[in-house]
Amino acid sequence: MHSKQTVRYICKNYISGYSYYFKQEIIACHSWDQPETLIWGALRPITKKTFMKRNEEGYKCYSYQMKTSPADVIPFPSMTGQMS
Repeated sequence: MHSKQTVRYICKNYISGYSYYFKQEIIACHSWDQPETLIWGALRPITKKTFMKRNEEGYKCYSYQMKTSPADVIPFPSMTGQMS
């Protein structure tokens, strides 16, 4: 488990009403003694329960309102004679 300084929790709220929760940790590319090599790692999915718990425990928690448009639906022509 990371300390409060090396992890952050993120909630992304979308226009559709869905919310997605993530954890992100600081990783060292070379050494913890070289601060210039520290970067944020990949977003890792977590549950809403974990996000809320960590927020109450005082971890850095961020919520973002995503303004991306819904995806375009591309209809495919119906396929006849499909093999089952």
